[in-house]
Amino acid sequence: MRKIKRLSSTDLEFTKALKEITSFKDTQNLEINKTVSEILADVKERGDEAVLEYTCQFDELNAASVSKLEIPREELMSALNSLPAIQREALEQATKRIRDFHKKQLSKSWSYTEADGTMLGQRITPMDRIGLYVPGGKASYPSTVIMNAIPAKVAGVNELIMTVPTPKNKRNNLVLAAAVICEVDRVFTIGGAQAVGALAYGTNTIPQVDKLVGPGNAYVASAKRQVFGIVGIDMVAGPSEILIICDGMTNPDWITMDLFSQAEHDELAQSILLSPDIEFIKLIEKTITSYLEKMPRKNVIHASLMNRGALIKVRDLNEACDIANHIAPEHLELSVDQPEQWANKIKHAGSIFLGRYTSEALGDYCAGPNHVLPTSRTARFSSSLGVYDFQKHSNIIQVSKKGAAKLGEIASILANEEGLQAHAMSAEFRYKENN
Repeated sequence: MRKIKRLSSTDLEFTKALKEITSFKDTQNLEINKTVSEILADVKERGDEAVLEYTCQFDELNAASVSKLEIPREELMSALNSLPAIQREALEQATKRIRDFHKKQLSKSWSYTEADGTMLGQRITPMDRIGLYVPGGKASYPSTVIMNAIPAKVAGVNELIMTVPTPKNKRNNLVLAAAVICEVDRVFTIGGAQAVGALAYGTNTIPQVDKLVGPGNAYVASAKRQVFGIVGIDMVAGPSEILIICDGMTNPDWITMDLFSQAEHDELAQSILLSPDIEFIKLIEKTITSYLEKMPRKNVIHASLMNRGALIKVRDLNEACDIANHIAPEHLELSVDQPEQWANKIKHAGSIFLGRYTSEALGDYCAGPNHVLPTSRTARFSSSLGVYDFQKHSNIIQVSKKGAAKLGEIASILANEEGLQAHAMSAEFRYKENN
């Protein structure tokens, strides 16, 4: 069995090798894009009829109408009430922590009045309706419900519509229970591009949303790309990533399992360790080998580590932080002494996990911050999903009579310079009236 790549920042070809590992080419299959385009066009044209056909075809369901694909409230409540107490308690505790964190993100409208009476400000309002796509089929993720629904509801979104595919009518009670706890308003058992199309365009049964959030497979990702502009989307995320900076003093079992925690997501997920301690790197290499065969998802983990994983020897922790800023990872663990000191050197990361006891897995489920994070170096310019993603900011301008004279003259000069005479005259009419 091949081993994970081992690199050193002092290698002559290090920059090239690092680029090869971290570059992720999102080679969207042209056939997938074509298929998705056809499905979206059909849903836009035929609405419920098309959604029903694709859902029955792809998920092997037998329903008379799209309305029959909506899960009644009593069934959602039944899913919640049927949970073992330990599962329900975990779900409720995680939800409370995530809600408490996101409440602190709430922004309020504001304004100020200038000396001449002109008032300027910003009004912050929630979006009306959000569509939440939750994956189903091979895997089901109640954490996806929590992380996407909670910030929307905290923001004040009036209606949250969730779609979740249920192939062969197999439903996950934990996902449905999470929908109840997170105050999702409606749940439909549809998935794929047809679900994205229904939410983006609206049908007789499923109303059009303002924004689409939630992860999905290649067909869902392609559909989200194609409907962007008709509705908003959260992001089109790439494979999951973890970058760990460790001084060599953390239990190697912990670090190994943290690397595995991302590798088990996907063969294209990325797990990288940066350490100045070569002996620790060698120990991690051995620990990976000893644990791998015991893992239920060992084939996925192995493929991920071989494809895009690396153990990198750095000169020191300063250099490790520089490399981390270049990579701009989705998840960054600082498994070192005085992690706050080193966190001050980090500029680009989706989430930063400080200290030896802070595993990335806690952030995925229950710590509080959102786990919907930028990937593929987009942390250089984007942020985690939050309440602010479900709010709109409208500028407020109320100009006084005195303000019209001052601002009108400025606007007139600039508008005439741009050759926009109607703009200039619109401003001039008001301030000339004052003279």
